[in-house]
Amino acid sequence: MALINYSSKEINCKIVYYGPGLGGKTTNIKHIYSKVNPENRGKLMSLDTELDRTLFFDFLPVDLGKVKGFSVHFHLYTVPGQVYYNASRRLILKGVDGIIFVADSQIERFEDNIESMENLIDNLREYNRKLEEIPLAIQYNKRDLPNIVSISELEEALNPRGVFSCEGVAVEGIGVFEPLKEVSKKVLRNLR
Repeated sequence: MALINYSSKEINCKIVYYGPGLGGKTTNIKHIYSKVNPENRGKLMSLDTELDRTLFFDFLPVDLGKVKGFSVHFHLYTVPGQVYYNASRRLILKGVDGIIFVADSQIERFEDNIESMENLIDNLREYNRKLEEIPLAIQYNKRDLPNIVSISELEEALNPRGVFSCEGVAVEGIGVFEPLKEVSKKVLRNLR
């Protein structure tokens, strides 16, 4: 849940990038970091393993300016996608305001996407929260690769509610900002 500090007139919101390992969550957040004005962002923090995979999370604070006299800060997190880091994923979801699910479009990752979505739902349940109650967008990443699942199959498997979704090639910055804008708008709307 967004943290509102009335004395300092600040609102802090948490958006989590979720999805299977090596799906492109960190690539998304690194692209955002490279494009946001340095005056409006903090330091990107990453904890990587020796194989350059996210060990615990990536973190990027972004200032969005003022809303009704309050400074709004979005804190972007990624989670490690590997199954054995589930405790970390669950912990990072605590207090989440919005979620961007980064699906890997490759055929061989189809089941991993479904498993990760189910894991997301299970982990939210630990906090007595439902995915339907949280702003969500889905990015179908790696659309530039040759062995990909069709969008209609991905939508059927991962997006039965019909939330905002888009195709992405995160390494080129394609489809990176659209889901962030969509989720950010809904998070701000929920603050009213």
